[in-house]
Amino acid sequence: MPELVPTYERLCELVGGGDVEARFLAMWEPPSYLSGCSQGVWRAGDPVLARNYDYAPERLEGAILHTSWNRPVIGMSDCLWGLLDGVNDAGLAVSLAFGGRKVVGSGFGVPLVVRYLLETCETTEDARRVLRRLRYHLAHTLTIVDRSGDVVTAFLAPDREVELSPAVAATNHQREVEWAEHAQATHTLEREHELTRLLERDETTADGFVAAFLRPPLFQRDYARGMGTLYTAGYRVAEGRADYFWPGIEWRQSFGDFQPGTRTIYLAESTAA
Repeated sequence: MPELVPTYERLCELVGGGDVEARFLAMWEPPSYLSGCSQGVWRAGDPVLARNYDYAPERLEGAILHTSWNRPVIGMSDCLWGLLDGVNDAGLAVSLAFGGRKVVGSGFGVPLVVRYLLETCETTEDARRVLRRLRYHLAHTLTIVDRSGDVVTAFLAPDREVELSPAVAATNHQREVEWAEHAQATHTLEREHELTRLLERDETTADGFVAAFLRPPLFQRDYARGMGTLYTAGYRVAEGRADYFWPGIEWRQSFGDFQPGTRTIYLAESTAA
């Protein structure tokens, strides 16, 4: 990732230049982690990438960053300068989901991969070329769309070649379930079915598609096990917009009108057995 080296070196300098700090920011072979997540692309008009991030509340940084390093990027921060999802000024949007496999290997943590794609790519085809040459630490699935509506869902893993699929929706398995216990706990098949159903319906609008992420089965409340929905994002790539949602709360940002501020979100644990 040579294009990120100047930013990486500056960040290392800002945090004191120590070895531990440098290794943390490099995100090479970071600790493994599990999450949920649902993501899909609505393409019946100007494309919208919508996603839910399902994870442990205490591990979310909760910072939406608008940066201008290699190019303008808006996204949800992770590992200080990596991203869970985001959009750039060229109209490329990317989001990540855990791939539902236990495998661990030698490679980059996926938040830095998302950051790199948004810093260096303008189109989905650019992203395909980059994804074929990187190395990955865990199994993750990326869903990517550009302003033309070109979509790729990338199945990343440390033990096999990246697979680039035209699928417009993804949850927490890659093609098929390979970790049955995780699939059952996260309802990955049920969520994938709901995304497919929504995207196949002619009457589904962009707003309706995003709103569905705030309702079950896409919206999850199992926060105690680290599998509850922490936020919903809707990236409207043609407009350069990044919209974030919680039940009853909206926060809309854009490259033309990015407003710094804070929101306090209260998460309600499910009472269902």
